[in-house]
Amino acid sequence: MSTPRIVVVGSINMDLTTSVARFPAPGETLLGTAFATAAGGKGSNQAIAAAKAGGDVSFIGAVGDDGFGTQLRETLQGAGVDTALLRSVDGPSGVAAITVSEDAENNIIVVPGANSSITSLTEADLDAISRADILLCQLEIPVETVTAAAEHAHANGTTVILNPSPVQELPAPLIDAVDILIVNQTESEQLAAVTGRVAYLVTTLGAGGADLKTGDETVHADSPAVTPVDTTGAGDAFTGAFAVEWVQDQDRALQFAATAGSLATTVRGASVSSPTRAVIEKVLKRQA
Repeated sequence: MSTPRIVVVGSINMDLTTSVARFPAPGETLLGTAFATAAGGKGSNQAIAAAKAGGDVSFIGAVGDDGFGTQLRETLQGAGVDTALLRSVDGPSGVAAITVSEDAENNIIVVPGANSSITSLTEADLDAISRADILLCQLEIPVETVTAAAEHAHANGTTVILNPSPVQELPAPLIDAVDILIVNQTESEQLAAVTGRVAYLVTTLGAGGADLKTGDETVHADSPAVTPVDTTGAGDAFTGAFAVEWVQDQDRALQFAATAGSLATTVRGASVSSPTRAVIEKVLKRQA
């Protein structure tokens, strides 16, 4: 079986993560228990997750000309993601300020930086999209660019997966080009007016697993029981793994992804938490 070709058009940030016992109240100052920097951004996280799950992954995005930009590029390359289409632009790279509490909940503030510069696609970008099995997109870069990428993929027979986060109103041309929409429960409620227009709707349910709806049929997959330490990036691990396995075996893509997402919560740091294909397969074998 050939290796799934995945093109991710999306964001890449430096995550600045602070651990605390609890979230501060407005105006309150707390002492944190730990601090770390790591590559993040939903696009980058999903690209790394897809590469670790066994995909041949290319990333289309942008970093700044700061020190973070160099580190972010090296992180993608270290995970096996092709960065030939990753642009470098003047100005700062994207950053995300993340706070994680002792009960593994998180809140996040994203400053897009270089991600905002992705306002058009090059001929090389379009060629890569047209040759891919899957185009994987999110909404942390301009929605007009996401729409253009999805429309080009749709016209060339490339399956389009959209994770519409951060949630916003979806332009009609974008939703019409999407084959698979991956949402959490909150996003599903906010986008209820358009979710019925896609061929496949995937809803992640946290520790409850995930549902895949096609027409009037809904299939459920349970997540393996784990002890979570950080839920940051779990949805991205799910999405990247799902994209790869959808090409390999659609019948088990949902269970494969639910397992990946659950395992990601057992590791701190979004960019490093996605499990490898070998680890996912080991857990699936144990569950069988």
